[in-house]
Amino acid sequence: MDNVPPPAEELATIDRELKQLDARRAQLLARRAWLLNVLRSPAVAPPAPARPFAAPSAETSPPSVQNLLLTLGGILLAVAAIAFTLVSWGSMGIGGRSAVLFTVTVAALGAPVVLLRRGLASTAESLAALGLLLMVLDTHALHRVALPDTDGLGYAAVASAALAGLWTAYGLSLPRLRAPLPVAVLTAQLPLPLWSLAAGPLDVPLEWALLLTAALDVVLVVRTEPAVLRGFAGAGAVLAGGWALVIGGWQSLTAATASAAAGPAVLLVAAAAVALFTAWRLPSWAVALSAVAGLAAVAGSGGVIRATVPDGWAMTGYLLCAIALLVSLRAPLPRHLLPGLTAASAAVHAAALLSALPLVAVALAGPARTLTDIWSASPAGVREALGGPLPVQPLTPVPIILLVTAAVVAAVASFRPAPAASAAHVGDDTARPPGTPGAAGPAAGPSGPRSDAPGAPGDRTAPGSEPDGSTWGQAWDAARSAKVGPSRESLRVGAAAGALALVWAALLVVPAVAGFGYAMGVAWQLALSVGLLALAVLRPGADARGAAVAITALVCGLGGAVSVGLLALATEPATLTVLGVLVVGLAGAALRAGRSVQTVLACAAVLFAIGLVWASVATAGLPPHRSAVVLLVVPAAVGLLGARLGRQPVALPVEITSAAAGFVALGLAAGDRPSIALVLALCGVIAAGAAVRAERRPAAGYLAATLFVLATWVRLAASEVEAPEAYTLAVTVPALVVGVLRRRRDPQASSWTAYGPGLAATLVPSLVAAWGDEHWLRPLVLGVAALGVTLLGARLRLQALLVLGGTVLTLDALHELAPYVVQVVGALPRWLPPALAGVLLLAVGATYEQRLRDARRLRDTLGRMH
Repeated sequence: MDNVPPPAEELATIDRELKQLDARRAQLLARRAWLLNVLRSPAVAPPAPARPFAAPSAETSPPSVQNLLLTLGGILLAVAAIAFTLVSWGSMGIGGRSAVLFTVTVAALGAPVVLLRRGLASTAESLAALGLLLMVLDTHALHRVALPDTDGLGYAAVASAALAGLWTAYGLSLPRLRAPLPVAVLTAQLPLPLWSLAAGPLDVPLEWALLLTAALDVVLVVRTEPAVLRGFAGAGAVLAGGWALVIGGWQSLTAATASAAAGPAVLLVAAAAVALFTAWRLPSWAVALSAVAGLAAVAGSGGVIRATVPDGWAMTGYLLCAIALLVSLRAPLPRHLLPGLTAASAAVHAAALLSALPLVAVALAGPARTLTDIWSASPAGVREALGGPLPVQPLTPVPIILLVTAAVVAAVASFRPAPAASAAHVGDDTARPPGTPGAAGPAAGPSGPRSDAPGAPGDRTAPGSEPDGSTWGQAWDAARSAKVGPSRESLRVGAAAGALALVWAALLVVPAVAGFGYAMGVAWQLALSVGLLALAVLRPGADARGAAVAITALVCGLGGAVSVGLLALATEPATLTVLGVLVVGLAGAALRAGRSVQTVLACAAVLFAIGLVWASVATAGLPPHRSAVVLLVVPAAVGLLGARLGRQPVALPVEITSAAAGFVALGLAAGDRPSIALVLALCGVIAAGAAVRAERRPAAGYLAATLFVLATWVRLAASEVEAPEAYTLAVTVPALVVGVLRRRRDPQASSWTAYGPGLAATLVPSLVAAWGDEHWLRPLVLGVAALGVTLLGARLRLQALLVLGGTVLTLDALHELAPYVVQVVGALPRWLPPALAGVLLLAVGATYEQRLRDARRLRDTLGRMH
């Protein structure tokens, strides 16, 4: 009997069995991977069965427990020793006291020798620290018993020196102990300052004692090997040396005579030498330490000059010292010292510039005070025109500081870059082989070079070793290789621009410093501004430096032009003359300038032309609302010029700038409604003239229509017309007829262009009148008309009709419902409106996405309309 199933059923059976096998195979493979992972990670073991009395896991390691116990034991013994010395000392005789302290001290200091031999280093450290403390108590006890009449500060100085020496010897004899040598270094900071504070004929000043202490610390930093000792010594050098610099700097600033300033000067120069030596031996700290050295040298030498020169000239003296520091860099110094010294000189130059900035700011912005008192009276001089007392006295050093700084910056900008190969050679010390001068080998590690390092003292760069012979160039290369400064070329470009700006600032303050008369001061600043604008146009900008100079000249020239324009507002002739010269000069410069500068100059010429026309009209004695009409000559002339320029890039910015005359004219005509309507109409004419050009037609056409409609409304309001429809319908009907003809000729024309101006000419004034009408007829007629326009827009799918009609209909309905809404709201409880608003927000939030889809659908529907 044959029971073989049909092929289709057998195939289905086989497929089911294969699926079951695949599922089982996947389970086995997953289990296999987990087992392999367990076998490869023996640290992850299955948890051991819990035992009811198992000991908890340890939270600290045995060495930690040992150190904690030793530390606590040492502290307790130290407390006991202090209590014994201070409290129980008097109950024993001299011999007993000495025997006890001596025995305990010797035992505490000798025990580490035995403990170290047995490998108990931690215990030895604790007992050694206790022994060091006992030695301090020994010195205290000795002073109280044997030397009670000795001066406390003098005894402390001698005792600290002795303890430092004993602890140094103890630490050197037991090098495995870590505490004695750092404690000796810290104690060594005290002898010299304490000695200086002790009263005596041989005492040295505190600042010198601090400086000597810092010098000794520097020796330790350079000579010692352990990093811990170098760290403690370095911290001591920073604190002692910094305090010495503070004291010396204060004494130098407050010295009344040159002889009194000489002492602090010597101190500061000595401190500079110490810092410079440290920077030489520690290349990793070279930039900061050499900068401190440079500032200290300038402060010391400048302090002597400050005490010699008259009041107000002190900053000039410091500036000269900073320049001398720059010149001294021509000496054969190690290259890694140059960036810091250059930075110190630059910081002094920056401080000198900050002292001169107040007068520059007053000379530049002071003329703005004339805006409140235009054409009032002729000032006697420039200082009077600037208003009030000047911020600095005396004034003479200010231009000198600016010019000297400009000369230094110009010298920096004049250096030429070295060839690529040489620049790479001098800019990368790490590429040199060890043992060559300037090589960064093992001697220049984090701890600084050793005295026997072959490259440490020999890293010198003789003058002229670079192709350009530039010491500042060497400093920049070294700074760049150390990643502490920008590239030489960028510095050179910035220096060229900065030198020009400083020269301009110096010349700007000359009238105030020299006390020029008003006319001469205005002429000086006008000539300076025109000269800078000419430089901005004539200066070739082929390279980065030329472009930077041109941009700087342009900015300074425009700033000076605004300043002299404000300064000229004090008198009528000066205003007309200055504005006329500036308009001619800016226009001429714009014709000569390139595209990058031409637009700025042309726009500035238009703005000054607006001021010139206003000043000319004011001279004629016209009232403000009449002057507003004349002021529109500027945008009209610019519109004609724009038509000639065509699509040139300068045309559009100049035309937009000329629109400022329209805003000024509206401001002047603000007190007279007919004049406002006339200004709006004339602005519409100018915009319509611009709309004749194809490139201006879209924007200018809409603007012209809007201005004409606004002019119509303002004129109707000025004439107190109560029925504006009698006038607006006469405009609306022809405008709609023209729109229909336009749409027949050009079916793609927008409904806003064809029908928008005509409909708005009637609907908007009627809506405004309806909101102020207490009767029902006008709102009803307006609502019916708006409803008809809306339905017609929906029928013809015209966007302008639909939007304008719907908006006017909605606002008209709100006007009719407003009294009832106010009445209902007044009758409601005060808590109900916020509650309704909250419910509305919740409903909107709940259906937010649906509302977005509806808004997009409405937007798309309106977008498809014409």
